[in-house]
Amino acid sequence: MDCLFCRIVSGEIPATLVRETDTTLAFRDITPKAASHILVITKEHYADVATLAQADAKLAGEVLETAAIVAEHEGLVADGFRVIFNTGEYAGQEVSHVHAHVLGGEPLGPMLAK
Repeated sequence: MDCLFCRIVSGEIPATLVRETDTTLAFRDITPKAASHILVITKEHYADVATLAQADAKLAGEVLETAAIVAEHEGLVADGFRVIFNTGEYAGQEVSHVHAHVLGGEPLGPMLAK
């Protein structure tokens, strides 16, 4: 098993957990891009959000539900937050395991910058 996130799910690699459900895991990003930066992953391996959405729409919804709950628990709802899925090389996906970035806690600036 060479998938970093699968190794986190199995407990082989430690992570600072924020929330766990039967199907999802949320943990703090080790290189945060915002004051609050949490990753929400599926426990089952899917390469990206497109693959997940086509294979299991219910589980895709559970990822979004976990992201929303995490944002609420982090106190991000009042001022706003982002949920980002990077899919593929051009989008900057670094780990080939579906994951949502929940970002907030400070002004995030424009959506994209060139």
